[in-house]
Amino acid sequence: MTVTAEAVWQDIEQIRNQAPLVHNITNYVVMNTTANALLAIGASPVMAHAVEEVAEMTGIASSLVVNIGTLSNPWVQAMAAAMKAAAEKQIPVILDPVGVGATAYRTQTADTLMAVTAPAVIRGNASEIIALMVSDAQTKGVDATAAAESAVTAGQALQSRVGSTVCISGETDYIIGSDKVLTIANGHPLMPRVTGLGCTASALCGAFAAINPSPVQATAHAMATMGIAGEMAAQTADGPATLQAAFLDSLYRLQKEDVVRRLQAGTLS
Repeated sequence: MTVTAEAVWQDIEQIRNQAPLVHNITNYVVMNTTANALLAIGASPVMAHAVEEVAEMTGIASSLVVNIGTLSNPWVQAMAAAMKAAAEKQIPVILDPVGVGATAYRTQTADTLMAVTAPAVIRGNASEIIALMVSDAQTKGVDATAAAESAVTAGQALQSRVGSTVCISGETDYIIGSDKVLTIANGHPLMPRVTGLGCTASALCGAFAAINPSPVQATAHAMATMGIAGEMAAQTADGPATLQAAFLDSLYRLQKEDVVRRLQAGTLS
């Protein structure tokens, strides 16, 4: 399995043609950014988190993105209910374990949610992925304190334990399946200066998983699209604020030739 520009572009076109409904139970910090990113790529976002309606909303969606960034007990209940509904409907779940390892509550919540149903994709930074496997691992809030490559072994162990595709975000992104590790080296150093772009990557994984039945391919294509759009945005950005706006414009304006020219994909040797 390899990542090709043609396959990435086919998925982007499919998203734009189908406008899949992506149900997001995500955090207060990133709702606007992730909703706009999904709209820009061509998907249809919904942000419903009330426990009274999440199962019904998930029932009409094509994928579910669960992000634990701003936790509370009612939200955890809603996340579990939505994940159960997604499993019953057999639609992909993307879990973003934001800040796992920072507090016991976050780590316990991630474990609880993974026990409801195995996510199709778990996407996090290196520190979060390590913390899901190592009980005494620590993170600094939501920021990575470890390099992505240092988490590959933990990611492979997590994939084996849970069965999910595991994505480790960083300067190079690692997408871990049952038999191969794909790498995406697109992106720009300014991107981590904009809050919520990691969460946006998870939302885009939801859009791609909604139209591509392979979680590994969908995740790799989403991360490639994310990185390429970030590179394009950085060409005109003066700083984090203008990068955020330019990133949305780049997602919206993305063309096949951009993917062909910029894609940096490989496999871990």
